[in-house]
Amino acid sequence: MHLITCRLLAVLTICTGLLGCQRTTTAPDVAAAPVLGGKSSFTNPVLNEDFPDPTVIKAADGYYYAYGTQTERKGKVLNIQVARSRDLVVWEHLGDALPQKPAWADTTQNFWAPHVSFHDGRYYLYYSAEPNIRKYPVKGKEVNGLCLAVATATSPAGPFVDSGEPMQCGPGFVNIDPMSFDDPATGKRLLYWGSGFEPIKVRELAPNRTSFAPGSTATNLIKADTSKTTDNYQKLVEGAWVVMRDGWYYLFYSGDNCCGPKAHYAVLVARSRSATGPFETLAQATGRPNSAILVRNDQWLAPGHNSVITDAAGHDWIAYHAINTQKTAAGSPAGSGGRVMLLDRLEYQDGWPRVAANGTPSAGAVPVPATNTTPAAK
Repeated sequence: MHLITCRLLAVLTICTGLLGCQRTTTAPDVAAAPVLGGKSSFTNPVLNEDFPDPTVIKAADGYYYAYGTQTERKGKVLNIQVARSRDLVVWEHLGDALPQKPAWADTTQNFWAPHVSFHDGRYYLYYSAEPNIRKYPVKGKEVNGLCLAVATATSPAGPFVDSGEPMQCGPGFVNIDPMSFDDPATGKRLLYWGSGFEPIKVRELAPNRTSFAPGSTATNLIKADTSKTTDNYQKLVEGAWVVMRDGWYYLFYSGDNCCGPKAHYAVLVARSRSATGPFETLAQATGRPNSAILVRNDQWLAPGHNSVITDAAGHDWIAYHAINTQKTAAGSPAGSGGRVMLLDRLEYQDGWPRVAANGTPSAGAVPVPATNTTPAAK
């Protein structure tokens, strides 16, 4: 059986996966913005199919595109899922954005956590994958490991073609969940990543965006917390996503255990005046027991691994996956849809983001995002 939607390490099942929004202006009133299709509200999920670790971007053709971790649909394995939407609410699944596996990973089935950005007429898809044969020494033993990788395309739907070799490999699942971000303050191209109980890291990319800058080194940003309190979501940290707003760099990340019957997962946040830190977590700044801004409720378990997208009115929305704990209307068992994609509005209060639906996935109808059909600037 292929490990195509989650990964297993010892007795703990960890599932992961995420173009950064850069914005410094105050959001205008949503009522003044155009809304596509005439719908006034929607109810989660917006994509009711297994679609882990969603990255959502606005592409140059005017569509929103979502990318997700490897899954299986109708008996076919999709390495990197891709879907598109005009309004962030109604999605069309397009299939596989990476239909041809790279030669260095063409016998494996672990393709995770895509992030896509657009630069100079090309789309760059960062992801992680398991190489065909590669082992690393850990405590005197050789263990398998995952690699960071990048593929490119001229269309947001793909097909993306791998650069030909991984960017970086290592033991376990340390090298996962890449997210690229161009720092408007310094002009540096950055890549964030991290999991495997190690810190979330950032490192400068080379001008070609397919390798790290010569002489650069990784900087640790957010560390895992080994304390065993029940409200600790930071035992493992992953799924970094960076947004710049009003002079602050907000680092969204997810933590603890994403999957399985003991899933305990949430979206957390930290902020800094610099894209490379140091970052202060919400807990450190406020004295709260944790830094979570999105946690489970009675219907939606283990919400996390998010991306942030800005609508036509300038409001931020958080796209993320979660597990439905209730049976579907068709009678399917709870959780049978895998990790489906949800969408909720973000608000900023006292210098910190929060999920408008009281810090949990929305349970009822939510006003639709403001959208239009004007293509994004190239």
